[in-house]
Amino acid sequence: MPVFERYLSLWLLLSIIAGIVLADLMPGLFSLLAGLEYASVNLVVAVLIWAMVYPMMVAVDFSSLRRVGERPKGLVITVTVNWLIKPFTMAALGVLFFQYVFADLIDPADTGQYIAGLILLGAAPCTAMVFVWSQLTKGDPNYTLVQVSLNDVIMVFAFAPIVALLLGVTELSVPWETLVLSVVLYVVLPLAAGAWTRTRLVARGGEVAVAAFTARIKPASVMGLLLTVVLLFGFQGNVILENPLLILLLATPILIQSYGIFALAYAWAWKWKVPHNVAAPCALIGTSNFFELAVAVAIGLFGLNSGAALVTVVGVLVEVPVMLSLVWFANRTRQRFPT
Repeated sequence: MPVFERYLSLWLLLSIIAGIVLADLMPGLFSLLAGLEYASVNLVVAVLIWAMVYPMMVAVDFSSLRRVGERPKGLVITVTVNWLIKPFTMAALGVLFFQYVFADLIDPADTGQYIAGLILLGAAPCTAMVFVWSQLTKGDPNYTLVQVSLNDVIMVFAFAPIVALLLGVTELSVPWETLVLSVVLYVVLPLAAGAWTRTRLVARGGEVAVAAFTARIKPASVMGLLLTVVLLFGFQGNVILENPLLILLLATPILIQSYGIFALAYAWAWKWKVPHNVAAPCALIGTSNFFELAVAVAIGLFGLNSGAALVTVVGVLVEVPVMLSLVWFANRTRQRFPT
């Protein structure tokens, strides 16, 4: 794993500090950036999100869906956990912690925002980083590609309805127009652009050309993530400084959800005697989050200064160390699975 990605949590932490400090030094600049909106979409963040998402979409090969019927057990686990379990358990944890367990520690006016942020994370399973986790656990790369491709197709149709359903159940208003616009902007269009780019690259030089292209543009993806974190924590700086405990409170249900979902999917795969090179990725894809989409939709639905946006960024902060710990566990338990 490249050094920069291995210490991504450190760079995220530094970006958080930079955002808070810069917002204090240049409040006018951050106010100007916050005002650059059209149809509830912040234009600066939209560009940064595209910088994050587009390189990932180029790596997705939809022709792999022809193999969707091969070894179906791993796909059944992935789809069931990602779309029938994870969003609903995340919503339940949000209600439990922010309406009851942490009720005396947070502003009641922000409770709905925090629950909404968790719902957005829970309804956005991983798209790109799962390739990294799969490689680190010696997962079957072709099978992982099938899982990701199928997951992306489902996301196009299922993300908005699930989010709308859960926000409605938690009595949060659902601006359908903004929700659908966000899905089109940050899933459908990047997916289409990535597929078009991949087709052109394969025609010119095959998979080698695809790999070379994604390697060249990957730094833009990482910089988009870090700059988004700088902006979001710049807008949220006053809230964090007044209540530093808030970050720990927001991270608690995310951590419980991550380890719980992994345990469920991994145990299910073990019970079904799924080979380890399929079992590990299918458990990790549900544990990890498509946080780029969650961040973008949170901003579109609730605004840059919202508690929902803050929750999704906290999800980014805790994801890398959590996933690396699960990679370690998966590698240590490899011998318990069929080869």
